[in-house]
Formats: sequence, C-alpha cells, structure tokens
Amino acid sequence: MQGLYLHIFNSIYILILIVIYFSKERLKSRENNLFVLLLILNAFGSLLHTFSILTISGRISDEIINLIVTKGYIFYLLIWLTVFTIYIYTISFNGNNKFGIFLKITTYLTFSAFLCMNIIFPLHTFYDGVNMYTYGFITKALYVNAAIYGLIWVCCLIANRNNIKNKKYIPLLFMIVGGTVISVVQFTHPEILLMTTFETIIVLIMYHTIENPDLALIEQLNIAREEADKANQAKSDFLSSMSHEIRTPLNAIVGFSQALEEEDLPESARDEVSDIMSASESLLEIVNGILDISKIEANKLDIINDEYNFRKLFHDLVMLTKARMGEDSKLDFQFSMDESIPGVLYGDHARVKQVILNLLTNAVKYTKEGYLKFRVDSVIKDDICRLIISVEDSGIGIKQENINKLFSKFERLGVEKEITIEGTGLGLAITKKLVDLM
Repeated sequence: MQGLYLHIFNSIYILILIVIYFSKERLKSRENNLFVLLLILNAFGSLLHTFSILTISGRISDEIINLIVTKGYIFYLLIWLTVFTIYIYTISFNGNNKFGIFLKITTYLTFSAFLCMNIIFPLHTFYDGVNMYTYGFITKALYVNAAIYGLIWVCCLIANRNNIKNKKYIPLLFMIVGGTVISVVQFTHPEILLMTTFETIIVLIMYHTIENPDLALIEQLNIAREEADKANQAKSDFLSSMSHEIRTPLNAIVGFSQALEEEDLPESARDEVSDIMSASESLLEIVNGILDISKIEANKLDIINDEYNFRKLFHDLVMLTKARMGEDSKLDFQFSMDESIPGVLYGDHARVKQVILNLLTNAVKYTKEGYLKFRVDSVIKDDICRLIISVEDSGIGIKQENINKLFSKFERLGVEKEITIEGTGLGLAITKKLVDLM
C-alpha cells in the first residue's frame, strides 16, 4: 500500500502547485493554456490513480466503478501524453511548417486510434494482496502509443536542434530520458507504478521553464516603457523646436552674408564674410540634420514621390561635390552614370539627392588626397529601375570593429585622427533611415 500513500501525497502536492499557479494573474498564450491543461489533468490523474488503487485492492468492490476508474486512468494517461505532445509541437513550430503539420496529424491519428481501442477492448486487473496492476491489449497498446509520441518528440528536437539550449526543451529532455526508463521498468515490473508521479515532476519542471511572466510585472514594464517613450518624445520635440528657432536667424545670416559678398568690400573683409558664410552653412547643415532625425523618429517625415530628371540630379550632385572639394583640392574626382538609366524616374528626388550627397560629403570630409569615385548603375526589370549607388574613396578608412557603428547616431569614426573634421555624426544615420523609408 506504499503506492497508495505515494499517490495521496502526489495529489496533495499537485493541488498545492495549482493554488500557487493560479494565485497570480498570468499572461494568456497557447503555451500557457496547454500548461494549465497539463496541470489540471495531472491533478485529476493523480486522484484517479488513487481511486484505482482502492478499487483494485478491494476497498471499493463495485465492478462497474472498478472498470470506469481503471479505464479512466488509462484514458487520462493517453490525454496527458497527447497534450504534452501538442505542447512540444507548439514550442517547436510556427506557421505552416509542413514537417510540423505532419507530426501534428500523426499525433491526432494516434490519439484517435488508441481512444477507439480503449473503448472496445477489455482491461484486466491483478492484485495478490501486495502487488497490483492492470494488463491486457490496451496496456500494450498504450506502450506503442507512448513510443510513437516519443518518436514525435525526438523529431521535434532534431528539427529544432539549433534551439535545443532553449529552457523550454528541458521538460522534453527529462521526458524522453526518464519516460523511457520508467516505461521499460513498468513493462518488466508492472507493479511499480511511477508514471503519474513522474508526470508531476515534468509539470513542476515546466512551471519553472515556461515563459509565464506575471501580468503585474508586464504592467510595470509597460509603464516604464511609456515613461521612456515620453522622455524620448520630449527630447525630440525640444530638439525639433530648438532647431526651428535656430534655423530662422541662421538663414538670415547666410542671406546677409551673400548680400555683403556682392558689395564692394576690401579683400580682408571679403575673406571674413566668406568665413561667416562657411560657418553659417556648416551650422545650418547640423540644424537640418537634427530636424530630419527628429522628424524621422517622430514618424513625421513623409516620402513624396513624383517624376524627376535623374540626369539633372546627377549633374547637380557632381557640381555640389566639386564645390565642396574646392579649387585647390588634391582629390582626383571620377564620376560616371549608367547611360541606360531612363531620363525620367519616379520617386522622392529630394531624399534621393540627400542620401547620395551625404555619402559624397563624407567621402570629401575624410579624404584629403588621392581619389574619389562616384558611380551610379542600374538594374531595370518590369518598368522598375533600381539605382545602385557607389561612392569609393582613398580616405582614412574604417576599422573593422567600427563597421557596426556606421549607421548609429552621433558616431564619428576616425575623428580622433582628424580633429578638424566638422559634423555631428548624423549623416549616415539619416541616410539609412531615409533608404528604409523609401
């Protein structure tokens, strides 16, 4: 009767686990729903196993109750293994994976076949005053059923071998190893009744491995995220507002400087006016960059598509780059354009120009001598012209460890060598975001 006391203790333990689990509101998901079903089934199975011991031992002598309880327990084992198999399928496959669907269909067919057997075929019990167990065709079929499910579990592991370290698979590994050992033991010594207790252990392991955060914790994280979003939005609004306020007087300074440059001024004054214009344009470029990044982060920057002349755009880019290089530049500027590019394209020409200009400006900034190559190729298919823009230079280069930082905001790679280079490190960050938007 040690088995009776073991299963009474097991029933009490699983009921305590149920109380603990349901004492807090939990996140609703398919995985959690299946776990809850396994948890409740295990409690029911443990109680059923206790009653089956009482009926087989003669403490409850009604034959009909005996048949219902013993067959009910076999039916419980089938359902528990089936739900566990569906749980493993759920954590292993997403979407319409053909192999996963095949395993799922195999699970349902196996369940249906054994369910019919459990209803049709008889089940016998043995009790000699010490040992007790059930036997017959149904019990042998249950071993076959468990073996098929075991193969399905192994297939799920093999199909997801790259994720085998995921903690969700810990219960499965225990089930494959422990379940195999217990099945062999019970097949040779049917009086040793351990399966329900082992399933309780699996449920306990699942309780600690399933992704099942408290809703209270999720609420705290959501509040923290909202506060962070508000702070980030406040920062973006401030930068945007400040940039607008700065840009207005800056445009005035540039305009007055251009007007002064046309006046009859001494040569020294002309140089000073030129310096004012250069500094103002650099500051205006920084302000425009902050405005653009603020708009992008606030999802307020729109891509406006229209027809435009790419050849004219290419010519303008070349002229702007030459002007940026200056007449005394030691750079060999080489440029070419694929002649098959249509004269008229459809897109946001202002943003296309901004993207390419950012690349060319960076090349000029970081290359004091050598060469600068600017090339635009195309791939035309089904009335769609895809531009392939290439900017190559012989500048200071980029360290391998800094490649991943290229599109990060406020990153200025290589500046430690060239402290005179102006900029905020927003150019490539804006470029990537614009390309993503387009």
